[in-house]
Amino acid sequence: MTQQPQGRNGKALIAAACIGNLLEWYDFSVYALFAPYIAHALLPPADRLSQLAQGLLVFALGAVARPLGALLLGQLADRRGRGPALMLTCLLMGAGTALILFDPPYATAGRASIVILCLARLLQGISAGGEIGGAASFLVEGANNGRPGFAGSFLQATMGLSNMLGAAVAVGLTALLSDAQMAQWGWRAPFAVGLLIVPFGIILRRGNAAPKRPATDHGPILRDLARHHGGRFVAALGLSLLWGAAPYALVIYLPLYAQRFSGVIPHGSYVAALAGNLALVAGSLTAGALADRIGVRRLLVAATLMLIALPGPILGLLKYDHGTAAMIAVAASLCGLVALFVGAAPLGIASLFPTRIRATGIALSYNASVSLFGGFAPALLASLGLAWHGMPSPALYVALAGLPALAALLSPPFAPARTARIAENSIGLAQKSITAPIPRNGRLASATRDETLS
Repeated sequence: MTQQPQGRNGKALIAAACIGNLLEWYDFSVYALFAPYIAHALLPPADRLSQLAQGLLVFALGAVARPLGALLLGQLADRRGRGPALMLTCLLMGAGTALILFDPPYATAGRASIVILCLARLLQGISAGGEIGGAASFLVEGANNGRPGFAGSFLQATMGLSNMLGAAVAVGLTALLSDAQMAQWGWRAPFAVGLLIVPFGIILRRGNAAPKRPATDHGPILRDLARHHGGRFVAALGLSLLWGAAPYALVIYLPLYAQRFSGVIPHGSYVAALAGNLALVAGSLTAGALADRIGVRRLLVAATLMLIALPGPILGLLKYDHGTAAMIAVAASLCGLVALFVGAAPLGIASLFPTRIRATGIALSYNASVSLFGGFAPALLASLGLAWHGMPSPALYVALAGLPALAALLSPPFAPARTARIAENSIGLAQKSITAPIPRNGRLASATRDETLS
């Protein structure tokens, strides 16, 4: 396994791994934030709600393409190395962003504008599908300081940073431009900012990517995954359901939900999104550090239970107060809850797979779940409306996704590991963060800290 240097170069490696994730989530977040304007400009005329639903369905098109990206780019990362795959994902994401930026209006180009928008979302979806496996593997495998959970948490902290950047752009544009200016050209400005990030990502990844590895001769990766790691893949699918659903429903969709169904003004919802993502960044890094200290499985179980029980009452507060201060409190609370789970999730899912198939296993399981329960969440929730039988629809959606995640965390692949299995499947130098096991009747003592590296 490739060991990464520590210190300043280690920070550059983290930045190289995370820059593509930042660009991915920035483009996804600004699309969701500006979906009404994008739909008005690039889709056929209709009533505002129908047009918004159409725009969010195009947003979900990127999710449909994610498994294809996971299949192609995940295997590239496992066979040729993490670096080449990460470089390609950055280029594909930039191409999709450029297509949206320069897509002509529907009034000018007609159906061609729809085709260009769909192609852009497909490219972004393929890129995003390959990004998660390579980046998560790159981070946790390079954690030679014995803190793989903390290293992996930067992946989700980057999501918060990208959402903050998107929210900051939204706050600035809605404060400076009129609604007519936003509808005419202002919605393109966020994608211009995203396109400017691409060259920095390419330079950073080219200078810090792991060296290429020769093609492996150990048989088809997918066959190995299906024959020998099927139970682990199913557990990864269950974990990924919540990993995908919670950010989309409680972070990405939250500003639209607050505007459409709770009477929060757009500017106030964007300010709250900016504040909420501060909690997402801090919470993700805290979750990663806690996963190294107390064990990733314990933390994920606790976070899952909180995500099942708490979002409903928190969103219910908007019934009584839809001012900006209340919206900030709601956004910060929900983003903090999401952070406890997603900050530890990269280590949790990476620990299920051996190195040779890790990028493919992570990418396929995560993107298969996100394709159905993540990317379609905004469109589905917008159609469902305010609540299901009195419970806020985003909260119930996340609670339902939490049930298979909880079942996966309590399943045998996540059960406390034995000494030999821990040594066999450890990530990087993560053994340094594991208390030496104390045999007791053939079992590990409870002193073993990381029980998921099985």
